[in-house]
Amino acid sequence: MKLKTLFLSITLLISMLLSACSHKENANSISVGVMAGAESDLMVTAAQVAKQRYNLNVKVVTFTDYTMLNEALNDGNIDANMFQHVPYLNAQIQARGYNLIPAGNGFVYPIGVYALKLKKLQDIPVNGKIAIPNDPSNEARSLLLIQSAGLITLRSGAGTNATVVDIASNPKHIHFIELDSAQLPRALQDVDAAIINDTYAGPAGLKLSDAIYKEGPNSPYVNVLVVQKGHANDPHVKQLLAAFQSQAVIDKAKQLFGDGAVPAFVPTT
Repeated sequence: MKLKTLFLSITLLISMLLSACSHKENANSISVGVMAGAESDLMVTAAQVAKQRYNLNVKVVTFTDYTMLNEALNDGNIDANMFQHVPYLNAQIQARGYNLIPAGNGFVYPIGVYALKLKKLQDIPVNGKIAIPNDPSNEARSLLLIQSAGLITLRSGAGTNATVVDIASNPKHIHFIELDSAQLPRALQDVDAAIINDTYAGPAGLKLSDAIYKEGPNSPYVNVLVVQKGHANDPHVKQLLAAFQSQAVIDKAKQLFGDGAVPAFVPTT
């Protein structure tokens, strides 16, 4: 009987110790969802920085379906994600009621304006033609880019929902040709300029360095670290963000994307 009691006591003690160790490990860890591929490589680099700087264990969870990342975060299956810009996040929140919020900036993956004859976008002639994507998200993004170049003015409040009907001022009477994104590279020979994202620019032999105008770090389309509401100031979230905003991650992005990833943050030290 005494041996049985002793055995139960030892078993209970081992269980308590294992539970304590597990709790200690979990208390100093965070999980973050990313899309599989080059962007997951960036987060792996951030995880290494987080471990070195803060002894924070970052579990990088890769997804192949981007529609699942916010669902997983909202359900609490991961602690954070990084794959989306704020306009996309806001659209998802509006459509699905997610309880999510941005915690800090990552990189802008710029769209560019390409042309065969123009050296500068501002040199486009009166009544010139610019081909733009016809899907709502990229159409607004393109118009905001043209506005940032000083060629048009959008009506107040149009923002990331802008369409061509929201153009309030167009001094050069530019004609905007709305096309499916996949058709834009082929349309280059028929227009003065075209706005093409990297999904279609690369396969068409276009590099961002070829663009005559492109987005910069102040673009509203910066990718952000996203968490559940109420957790943006959690210590581990702040540590993960600081690790991602490190020079090591900037260097890795340069290696992976060249000039196709623009940091929208000041590097941490």
